[in-house]
Amino acid sequence: MRETDGIEVVALPGRRGQAARNNVVILDAARHVFLGDPKAPISQVAERAGVGISALYRRYPSKEALLCRLCHDGLLTYIEEAESAAEEPDGWAALTRFLARVVELDVHSLTVHLAGTFTPTDEMGRDARRAGELTKNLVERARETGRLRPDAVAEDIGMILECCAAIRVEDRERTAQLRHRYLALLVEGLSAHGSELPGPPPRPGEMNGRWRPA
Repeated sequence: MRETDGIEVVALPGRRGQAARNNVVILDAARHVFLGDPKAPISQVAERAGVGISALYRRYPSKEALLCRLCHDGLLTYIEEAESAAEEPDGWAALTRFLARVVELDVHSLTVHLAGTFTPTDEMGRDARRAGELTKNLVERARETGRLRPDAVAEDIGMILECCAAIRVEDRERTAQLRHRYLALLVEGLSAHGSELPGPPPRPGEMNGRWRPA
């Protein structure tokens, strides 16, 4: 596997290798295009990727299919990081490490921008429930350490990650710095010594309506 402009490219021989490389380039181009404008035509993705529109459609028969793939990839990354964090013996360290990794990998930018622009698959629904279970377990383990404020809930984690994803400036490195700065402030707010939070927390499933196509 090699890296090009921060993109990991699978080193496979012949046509399989070229197809894999094209797919990575297409997905990276789609992230850039749709983060800028979720309503952009799929032709802009092909243009940025440097591939013909027919080559793109061979992999993704519609814009919705491409959006679905992008968001599902983000969801799978979230699950992978949550499972990895669960191996950390200290519950508070597990939760804070998980938050830092998800922010570092910019998992939530696309999900926030693309919510409601495609119809989720059944597989995505199953993975979303798995992600929710893993998040709840991380929160409960953090609570057991006594370091998590008692009124924090699993649904707060998603909102914290969305807040960080909303921070975006033109310079990518500066964006990363600012996101980690504000994540540190938000994590401080999760700690047990804070004052009581105003208002009720998000209800389970309350934010899911954003995923329903308009």
